[in-house]
Amino acid sequence: MVTETLPMAGAPSNLNKAGLAKNDYRGNPTTLCQGCGHNSISNQIISALYEMDIVPEDVLKFSGIGCSSKSPTYFLNRTFGFNSLHGRMPSIATGALFGNAQMRGIAVSGDGDTASIGMGQFKHVMRRNVNMIYIIENNGVYGLTKGQFSATAEKGLQLKKQGENPYMPVDICMEAIISNATFVARSFAGNPKQVKELLKAALSHHGIAVLDIISPCVTFNDQATAYHSYAWGKEHEQPLHEISYIPPRNEIMLEREMEAGEIREVALHDGSHVILKNLEKGYDPTNKEEALRVSNESAQNNWLLTGLIYVNPEKPTLTDTFNLVDTPMSRLTETDLRPDKSMIEKVNALMF
Repeated sequence: MVTETLPMAGAPSNLNKAGLAKNDYRGNPTTLCQGCGHNSISNQIISALYEMDIVPEDVLKFSGIGCSSKSPTYFLNRTFGFNSLHGRMPSIATGALFGNAQMRGIAVSGDGDTASIGMGQFKHVMRRNVNMIYIIENNGVYGLTKGQFSATAEKGLQLKKQGENPYMPVDICMEAIISNATFVARSFAGNPKQVKELLKAALSHHGIAVLDIISPCVTFNDQATAYHSYAWGKEHEQPLHEISYIPPRNEIMLEREMEAGEIREVALHDGSHVILKNLEKGYDPTNKEEALRVSNESAQNNWLLTGLIYVNPEKPTLTDTFNLVDTPMSRLTETDLRPDKSMIEKVNALMF
């Protein structure tokens, strides 16, 4: 049984605890292709933020270039955002969130924007543990430029105007784990419940949270045998566990012991919890070596491994490392930033 705080008496039933309706989290109408997986992801971002009572003005949006990077237009109209250069989104996000560490960062990129031109910046934002969500809408093609192979396209993929892909794909989750990301998950746009629960967990994580979401391109990569298609994803998805997100305000009480499946509870920085019911008995998402093992195994067997693959809630973030003051740097005045005049005089006296 889970006990939750009830809404205030007299409040409209469609308002969350921030006093906002779900429409307050929406963006402009989409211009992406009908059936595009990116639209499904945007809808789950809207639902997750609404259900977690997050105020839109407390969020910053970031993106690069590509179909995926258009997605922030379709959610959070009340939120400031920055559509950056191709592959350069991580440095823009790092600077903005360093300047105001009180804001939540949601970044949307694609397999081209991240795994090709942006790979260098991707690796550095991981190792710095910038406090943000980094969503990769992964469809295996450059949809905005008419369907060339991306770096995540599987070897041997046949596309009508591109021939056959001769290269091994980049595994974004493995790259993130190796680069010391502190939250790494994979999901499938055709599994909206899992996408939403992982988004909620990522929003509560203190550090970089990477979500590699297989998001089918219905125009250029829609063959049933393609590893980024809806048909293949539905048939080959291998969830690591059933996942539920429990907010910190809820009291969790189990009426009886769970009989089927192992239950693992992972505490996040803000007091919320992720409850994982393992489908592969004994899998531990806090074990980095195990995370790499199952990722490699799934790649070798062409499994679409989904769920929370790795999490480390203890590692300091970039702003923790630099011990920033509570007031955002963007709000500090000249008086706050300059040393006191008497201190300058003492330093000058020592030097001269």
